[in-house]
Amino acid sequence: MALRTIESLGALAGTKVLLRCDLNVPLKDGVITDDGRVRASVPTIQALVEAGATVIAMSHLGRPDGAPDPKYSLAPVAARLGELLGEDVRFADDTVGDSARAAVDSGARVVLLENLRFNAGETAKADDERAAFAAQLAELGDVLVSDGFGVVHRKQASVYELAQQLPSAAGLLIAAELDVLDRLTENPEKPYAVVLGGSKVSDKLGVIGHLLPRVDAMLIGGGMLFTFLAAQGHQVGKSLLEADQIETVKGYLKEAEERGVELIIPTDVVVASKFGADAEHVVTSADAIEDTPFGAEGLGLDIGPETAKAFAAVVERSRTVFWNGPMGVFELAPFAAGTKAVAEALTRVSGLGVVGGGDSAAAVRTLGFDDEQFGHISTGGGASLEFLEGKKLPGLEVLGWQ
Repeated sequence: MALRTIESLGALAGTKVLLRCDLNVPLKDGVITDDGRVRASVPTIQALVEAGATVIAMSHLGRPDGAPDPKYSLAPVAARLGELLGEDVRFADDTVGDSARAAVDSGARVVLLENLRFNAGETAKADDERAAFAAQLAELGDVLVSDGFGVVHRKQASVYELAQQLPSAAGLLIAAELDVLDRLTENPEKPYAVVLGGSKVSDKLGVIGHLLPRVDAMLIGGGMLFTFLAAQGHQVGKSLLEADQIETVKGYLKEAEERGVELIIPTDVVVASKFGADAEHVVTSADAIEDTPFGAEGLGLDIGPETAKAFAAVVERSRTVFWNGPMGVFELAPFAAGTKAVAEALTRVSGLGVVGGGDSAAAVRTLGFDDEQFGHISTGGGASLEFLEGKKLPGLEVLGWQ
């Protein structure tokens, strides 16, 4: 079976379309600090409105633990969505209650329900509890368009059970994400490089294992690099280390060598006296982290300039690049250079350059890059990684994806 698209739903004029978006944006004091996911939802909303449908958008935000919590309200998102659409978005201050029903019946072309996770049924472990909440949502609309790629790896009421209860199809964003991810796994254009960072190597083991047979080069940065250094026998001071993963990493080092994959581990790192923007820091060889003035207390917080230059060269000469996870603590200026170097190199890829969502997407925007400078910025994060691990994603399978 192929993925069901909006066209499979037939004429939508006069229908009420429940649209599952991923509007899980970062907020600070009630202000959106990165509206990338809101902007990514706009094309599908516009297409549905132009088809004559009433759009009932719904999403989660954060982890409010199944009860209303003002700091996780989607109200700021409704305001931003209205600005991007150029029309008022009617905001319901509940999910399936009186406010939601009034908003749906108000005549507004676009409605946004309050945070789905304010209802415990959205993320309940019990199938029947999720199905019960999905049934309440289903009463608000005629069909479901699922377009929240960031949650398709989860069995949640609005993602999985609702798609079973109503005629359902994927939106434009999910279709675009799948097209890109398919190009990363099925016959990618060579040379193919994968850049992995972030804090924990354990989060990326499945991706490493699944992609090693497919890539020409794999570049390791971020906090996970120190587990690789430890696997090579180096001391890493107080740097982030997953000692229980060292043997697994040794296996990947051996496999990469056997397959002829260029597995590139940093040759220099930025080591600090503590975690903080005001920390003393030095650049040192990756095999001499404890030889700095900080000794065994040294904390690696970024790849070094030599490594950044080497990574950039590999990225720029590749025709397909997937990058997931920052190279260092990019939120702190002294430790952002490695991430910035990779991002700049990715803008110069002549083929397909993909920023793999999550912290990587936040990093490129924080560092001043425009989305248009990259081939694709995924909204998926964890969902993208699970797809690239070769896992089945329930939110896609329920839409016909095999």
